[in-house]
Amino acid sequence: MKDRPQDTRGKLTRGSIRGHLVTQTTPMIIGVAAIMSIGLVDAYFIGQLGRTELAAISFIFPISVALTSMGVGVMVGINSVVARALGEGDWDKAARRANFGMVFAVTVGVVLGLTLFALLDPLFALMNADAATLPFIRTYMQPFALGFPLLMTIMGINGTLRGQGEARKTSYISVCYAAANWVLDPILITGAFGIEGLGIVGAAYATLIGWAIAIVLGLYLIRKTDLPLNPALIREGRIGAPLAAIARVAAPAAFSNSINPIGLSVLTALVAIEGQAAVAGFGAAGRLQSFATVPLLALSGSIGAIVGQNWGASQFERARRAVRYAFGFCMVYGLAIALVLFGFGERFAGLFSDDPAVVAQFDAYLEIAVWGYAGFGLLITANGVLNAVDKASLALLQSFARVFLVMMPFAWLLRGSWGADAIYAAELVANLAGGALGAFIVWRVLRAKGDRSAEAD
Repeated sequence: MKDRPQDTRGKLTRGSIRGHLVTQTTPMIIGVAAIMSIGLVDAYFIGQLGRTELAAISFIFPISVALTSMGVGVMVGINSVVARALGEGDWDKAARRANFGMVFAVTVGVVLGLTLFALLDPLFALMNADAATLPFIRTYMQPFALGFPLLMTIMGINGTLRGQGEARKTSYISVCYAAANWVLDPILITGAFGIEGLGIVGAAYATLIGWAIAIVLGLYLIRKTDLPLNPALIREGRIGAPLAAIARVAAPAAFSNSINPIGLSVLTALVAIEGQAAVAGFGAAGRLQSFATVPLLALSGSIGAIVGQNWGASQFERARRAVRYAFGFCMVYGLAIALVLFGFGERFAGLFSDDPAVVAQFDAYLEIAVWGYAGFGLLITANGVLNAVDKASLALLQSFARVFLVMMPFAWLLRGSWGADAIYAAELVANLAGGALGAFIVWRVLRAKGDRSAEAD
């Protein structure tokens, strides 16, 4: 264990806020880009198998993202409680929360994985997956579901690392299992080096192997921090306080994060009515979009530790300053990347498919949806801030409103007259409305705390 600083509060309570945003977000951009690249590489090699296989992975994508997002919610809960404990200077509390958090993450992974395995067929039938696509979906999702606890183990490790401000170490873990996928995908999906490819299930096996390798690295890295894995703290049995603290953030954060991919699942089901080519184009474009928004996703992850530690240390103005910088970045980057994808959408489509119908849907989606990226960035960053200050229920509220009060009604009402374009436009409108609502709620929360503190002084 490293020597603790003379100021026992977390390291993000000292120094330049802008410097912390850069040093915490930059490695997370690398890590998140690595993770998102897995989806792109999967889509590239699976696309070589045919339209049906590409459509299958398009159905799978929102479900796998929803499950992963629930895992991210658990990670956010661990991150939040560890960061605030460190901000208070209570290292013992932080250690108990970190260690129980990792056990909690694995337990959630087992429950979710078994539930998914049991509900595979009815779930994808509900999404309008046809009889030709379902066998490919089942082949991929069965090993994915049984291996899901491996991903949740990574989430538990990363939550502890993020809460300490160890963004660089989390990026090492992400790059590790992404690199394993890059190497294994061509071997296991299409075949290489004299090895016969396994088809779509090869992508699932590549993912599971990558997770296992990343866990080994993660356990090694966490030993080098101030909050290493300590089974003795688990055996003490004092789980009530850590469980309550983590669950208060993790439960709403998990649902908040999963609401967005749940909405994507509904949109995919609506797109499926338009045909297999529409599903393939929509799914492939969504994977490119996920990669394009990596800096926004990384920022939403890094902001939690910065705001959380300063909030725990009662340095509210530093927390507000971090949010101002973060929101400004969301606006600038969101508009810049929208211009790039709008101008080159058809060229990007050619990387995934040479089917003209698929390319047309891919390009149509990007022409409409990209203009909401800035709003999406504001929304997810606002969620990260609210989770960090123990206001996860508000983050859940704004995510719920975005999907169920804006996106789904818009898509449902206009699909009959606009076709697939209504679904793409629904995502645009929802991102703009969600971003505006998220920014408003965050500033109300942060300003109210500052005002109360000033009155107390």
